[in-house]
Amino acid sequence: METNGVSLTSEQARAALADTDRVRVSATALSATPWPTWFFITLTLYTAALPIIFGGLMADRDWLLPRPAWMATMLTITALYAALFSIAAKAWRDKTGVALRLDVLPKRATLPLMVGMPLLLVGGPYAFRATGQPAWLIAATLLGAAVSVGFHLTFVRLHRRTA
Repeated sequence: METNGVSLTSEQARAALADTDRVRVSATALSATPWPTWFFITLTLYTAALPIIFGGLMADRDWLLPRPAWMATMLTITALYAALFSIAAKAWRDKTGVALRLDVLPKRATLPLMVGMPLLLVGGPYAFRATGQPAWLIAATLLGAAVSVGFHLTFVRLHRRTA
């Protein structure tokens, strides 16, 4: 085999491929490293706040706050979350050379999250609007925070297995 004018034996080519596989596995392990702790806490708090804010937005009447205040709160925490997300992603990329990625997690973990989390975060507020019972919002908040913690722990476990 000849590459760039250099002739390689079949053993050298196999060794080069093995090195490529090791680099790929290493990059995957780094990419699967858990979020920084401060961002994990931010994400969990954001997830926990969403059902209550959605509930305030969806209430038939002004519930606890006027509807414009709920909207301002939603826009503010979403902008703050987006800014902190970009800071966490950039810091991680600068530190490791790879981006934080969710696609390295097993589909059996991410698929239920991608389907279930929106239902959870919006379902509680809809149930609250239909019944007027804030217990739906509290349940959605607690479950959302638990899912966030569980997903983070899955990330940690995956990293420990690949490291």
